Amino acid sequence: MTILYGIKNCDTVKKARKWLDENNISYTFHDLRTDGLDAELLTSFVSKSDWQLMLNKRSTTYKNLPEEIKNNLSEQLIFDTVLEQPTLLKRPLLAINDMLHVGFKPAQYQELF
Repeated sequence: MTILYGIKNCDTVKKARKWLDENNISYTFHDLRTDGLDAELLTSFVSKSDWQLMLNKRSTTYKNLPEEIKNNLSEQLIFDTVLEQPTLLKRPLLAINDMLHVGFKPAQYQELF
């Protein structure tokens, strides 16, 4: 099963969805804002990828975090903060066959499918 995680108004997520649709790839879309992000789902992300890859340090959400959080990014603090603010995750996250791929590049998706 293929699941694309993201936020529907994110430009990169829109590009990924368009690519999947144009290439007739069947997938389920999970909007992290409307469908939610809970501890179980985030734990599954963490078990399949590295925090350094998943944390979007270029996002406005990250830039607006208090310095005390940005300067003390322990795994537990990141986990709790991402649960409160899912837009801290890079998007999209593509789950395929128990693997998690971060971001979207057409060449990467072409290789995967």
